[in-house]
Amino acid sequence: MMSLKQIQAPVSDDMTSFAGHFKSAMRTDVALLDTVLRYIIRRKGKQMRPLFVLLCARLESGQVDGEPLNERALVAASLIELLHTATLVHDDVVDESPMRRGFFSIQALWKKKVAVLVGDYLLSRGLLMAVDQEAFDLLKITSEAVRQMSEGELLQLEKARRLDITEAVYFDIIRRKTASLIAACCACGTASTGGDPETVERMRSFGELVGLAFQIKDDLLDLGVGERTGKPTGGDIRERKMTLPLIHTLNQASSKERRRLIALVKRHHDKPEAVAEVMRAIVEGPGMAYAQEQMTALRDQAVALLTDVPESPSKAALIGLVDYTIERKK
Repeated sequence: MMSLKQIQAPVSDDMTSFAGHFKSAMRTDVALLDTVLRYIIRRKGKQMRPLFVLLCARLESGQVDGEPLNERALVAASLIELLHTATLVHDDVVDESPMRRGFFSIQALWKKKVAVLVGDYLLSRGLLMAVDQEAFDLLKITSEAVRQMSEGELLQLEKARRLDITEAVYFDIIRRKTASLIAACCACGTASTGGDPETVERMRSFGELVGLAFQIKDDLLDLGVGERTGKPTGGDIRERKMTLPLIHTLNQASSKERRRLIALVKRHHDKPEAVAEVMRAIVEGPGMAYAQEQMTALRDQAVALLTDVPESPSKAALIGLVDYTIERKK
C-alpha cells in the first residue's frame, strides 16, 4: 500500500496552495468565531477529501506535474473541506460526542449553541465562496451532496427506531450519508479543470463507490479491526446503528438467534456485556468476512472506471488513495 506521503506527492504543491486558500476562507473579525476556527484548523485530519478533489482535478487537467492547478480547483477543494467540516461540527452536536479525532469537539468546548452556529457559518462560507467565483457548477454538485447527506441522516434515524434495516436500505443510507460527499469531491475536482458532463458523471460514480467502501471500512473498524482514534469499538451498537456486518449476521442467523441479538441491541445497547456479546456474534459469524468481500468488490468497481484514463502519477496516486481508504487502521 502506498503511504499517504506518496499519495500526496503528485499534488503536494497543490495541497500547500489549498491550505493557504482554506485558511484565508476561515478568516473573520468576530473574536469568538476566530478562536473556534483557529482551533479547527490546528486539529485538521488527513484531509483526504481535498486530496480526492485535487487528484481528480489534476487527472482531468492534463497538466505537467509541478504546473499549478487553476483557481477553480482550489475553490473546489476549499468548498468541499468547508462543507465537510460543517457536517462534522453538526454531527458532534447530534451525537452529543465529546471527542473528534482524539480532540475535544467544538460542542464539548463551547457548547451546542456555538457549535451549531459555527457549522452554519462554515456551510455559508463555502456557498458564498462558490458564488463569488461564479462556480455555479461546483455549487450545484455540493448542494446536491448536502441534500443527500441530510436525507441519509434522517433515514438512518427513522430506521434505527425499529431496527428493520435491510441490506438494500443500508446501502441507500450510506450512499446518501457518506458516499455522496466523496462523490462530490471527485465530481467537483473533475469539473473544476474542464471535465465534460460525461466524465464528471463517471468520476462522481467512482467517488460514490469509494465512499461506500469507505463506510464499510468504518463499520469494520468499529468492531475492533485497526486502531480507532477518539471512538471506542462497539460504538455503532451502542448507538443502535445497523451496520453491514450486523445486518448480514442477522440475515444468516436462525429466527431464535436473530430475535435474541435484536433484543440485545434494542434493549441492552447501553450494557457493555450486551455490546460485547453482539460484537462476538458478528466477529465469530459470517458478518465480518461478508463485509470485507463487499468492500473489496466496491473498490474493484471503482478502479475499473479508471481503466481508460491514461497512466500518470496522479492516476497511480488516486488508486493508492482508494486502497488507503480500505486498508487504513483508524
